[in-house]
Amino acid sequence: MKKNIYSILKGKFLIGDDSFKNWGVIIYISVLAIVMIASSHSADQKVYEIAKLTNEVKELRSAFVDKRGELMQLKKESFVEREVKEKGIVISLNSPTKIIVKSNQK
Repeated sequence: MKKNIYSILKGKFLIGDDSFKNWGVIIYISVLAIVMIASSHSADQKVYEIAKLTNEVKELRSAFVDKRGELMQLKKESFVEREVKEKGIVISLNSPTKIIVKSNQK
């Protein structure tokens, strides 16, 4: 048992007669480890990108709600009346009448 541990620590399994099998396994495990690390980094980058885009969506939604509220305020009749009154235009007291044009063409 002690002899086997010393031979592994000294690396004799890499230079022995059957070392070709061992090198194949070591290279295979190394390639798998590199692929796993690359995949992990890719997943982390995607998570950061998703978090950034989520924050951007929240900011844009907030800006949209603010602008929609502003627009609703600007569309109110009382606001329009106040703005027009500053320019010297008064609102008519008579309601508008509908003009109907009858055409003789058939």
